[in-house]
Amino acid sequence: MSFMNPVDTVDEDAADLQFPKEFENAETLLISEVHMLLDHRKRQNESADEEQEFSEVFMKTYAYTDSFRKFKNKETIMSVRSLLMQKKLHKFELAALGNLCPEAPEEAKALIPSLEGRFEDEELRQILDDIGTKRSLQY
Repeated sequence: MSFMNPVDTVDEDAADLQFPKEFENAETLLISEVHMLLDHRKRQNESADEEQEFSEVFMKTYAYTDSFRKFKNKETIMSVRSLLMQKKLHKFELAALGNLCPEAPEEAKALIPSLEGRFEDEELRQILDDIGTKRSLQY
């Protein structure tokens, strides 16, 4: 039986922004960005001479992203990502805020505990209001 060295183990806890080593260099995407990529692939396939059938996983993922995306066009997606990248957010927090779109600081902190103590309510409210404005003005 082998035992792990306690020094080698790291507690994974998104609330404290502690993630496995494999995620250190990983980038996060908004659900809207994933949908945009899948939609591009789908349109490429539809315009090809020989249309290929997509897997069930692709189609389910496409349907999921279509249902849960918050932003409907490339300009809005880029604008929201740009806004969030200007803040002192961890990439996990950036994706969570962009995917969940909470309306109030209290809701944001309940959904994303790592924001607690790092952002004043007023600063967080401004970020959320800016996201909400961009979301309401999209076409």
